Amino acid sequence: MWTLATVARMNKPFIIGIAGGTGSGKTFFLKCFLEHFSEDEVCLVSQDDYYFPVAHNMTKEENMLYNFDLPSTIDHEHLEADIESLVNGQTIQKKEYTFNNQDIVPKMLEIKPAPILIVEGLFILHFKKIASSLNLKIFIEADNDIALGRRLKRDLVERGYSHEDVMYRWTNHVIPGYNEYLLPYRDECDQVITNNTNEAQDIICVTAAISKELREKVLI
Repeated sequence: MWTLATVARMNKPFIIGIAGGTGSGKTFFLKCFLEHFSEDEVCLVSQDDYYFPVAHNMTKEENMLYNFDLPSTIDHEHLEADIESLVNGQTIQKKEYTFNNQDIVPKMLEIKPAPILIVEGLFILHFKKIASSLNLKIFIEADNDIALGRRLKRDLVERGYSHEDVMYRWTNHVIPGYNEYLLPYRDECDQVITNNTNEAQDIICVTAAISKELREKVLI
């Protein structure tokens, strides 16, 4: 891993990769982390916005059977190109991914370069070009029963999926995908954060410590 000071001297953004399975708490971690910085100090690229658009052509039954927990569902070349553009100081534009919800009109996202670049997603460690560009790798995990509870709460309430749909995906897509394309990279990460509690203060403390170090050594 490159040191923070080295990256700062190179006048390139410090790239943080945040990976974790569904229900691990990546979204809350990111929310807490971003609160430590202004918009011009950090930018975020989410792998979710790079899914190939396929759901609009599917029936409800076809959508349930389609496996979104595979690296092949991600347009990783586009993601890699956008990361490279941000590293080179260029602003990118990307259509927001709406998680198959046809009632939501996707926004056009404008992402401006910043001294700290965060890349987050399920497969960012699996894509070799992306993984090799990361200066800090953070792995967020949770026990399966806790992660499933969070997934159920999210997908039933926020995304309108049925209980049957969620459980089918969990058993046939989520767990196999996690075990094959994410878990093998856990021990390569610089920090592994176990997020089994619903105590916000635990994550707030972790993000505060990481943010403090970045502010001292990158934003100088």
